Amino acid sequence: MGQEPLIYINGEFYPKSEAKIPVYDHGFLYGDGVFEGIRAYDGVVFKLREHIDRLYASAKAIILEIPMSKEEMIDAVLKTLRKNGLKDAYIRLVVTRGVGDLGLDPRKCGKPNVIIIAEPILALYKKEAKLKGLSLIISSVRRDRVDATTHQIKSLNYLNSILAKIEAIAAGADDAIMLDDRGFVAETSSTNIFLVKDGKVITPPSSTGALPGVTRNFVMELAKKLGYPVEERDVTPFELLTADEVFMTGTGAGIVPVTRIAGRTIGDGKAGRTTLRLMEEFEKECRKPENGIKIYPE
Repeated sequence: MGQEPLIYINGEFYPKSEAKIPVYDHGFLYGDGVFEGIRAYDGVVFKLREHIDRLYASAKAIILEIPMSKEEMIDAVLKTLRKNGLKDAYIRLVVTRGVGDLGLDPRKCGKPNVIIIAEPILALYKKEAKLKGLSLIISSVRRDRVDATTHQIKSLNYLNSILAKIEAIAAGADDAIMLDDRGFVAETSSTNIFLVKDGKVITPPSSTGALPGVTRNFVMELAKKLGYPVEERDVTPFELLTADEVFMTGTGAGIVPVTRIAGRTIGDGKAGRTTLRLMEEFEKECRKPENGIKIYPE
């Protein structure tokens, strides 16, 4: 049994078993706060600035004043990784509204709590599963509307996604595709989704309520660089079911092929050529210092 991870809370470090926040924190009581999931690959924190920008954008959308600058937040993430001696890690960065009373009024909350957790990377999907491809269902749970609790805000309220995940588990699938209120494809419970058709790489827009994923954006740029036409547009379930290839992208997942949706085999039932090429390139790119920030500067 190795040493316990050290958790950053408001500038101090605590062993995992002692890392606590008060039960009156509105993040706990109401899911009132924002978060980011971030990855470090081989000593490089992939797209750290972009993740921090998105954290602050989410906070702005819910009128949550983060009590430190973006640069201070970047330093805190790097310090947490160094304290834990990590080069390959999953980082969870959480900012809650802070301690208040049992009412909803956010003005009653004091200073927001800033929490940074960094742990050795646990693969979200094993390599064999990645190459074999995942099986998805189409959930009956619709993605929250963009004028409601939109997932463009990466908030601590993830019940919408959890309900879809419960359906996937009950159906014996790996994950669930969520549609928007019009019936167009949005994303899965925790990743963005892409399809490949006639050589084109296509993904739904964030107007469906899908998270504007950092990995999603990078994969779109990567596909363009490799010469694939990329389209961001509404996608029907029919298009997904009849695609040549389907894959998911996310911070935890990276790029993962999908080979079965709602009982239909996608393409020839294994990871497609375009998906494999993107996976191969992504594995190289995510480790380059120019695509992130080094944990241990030379």
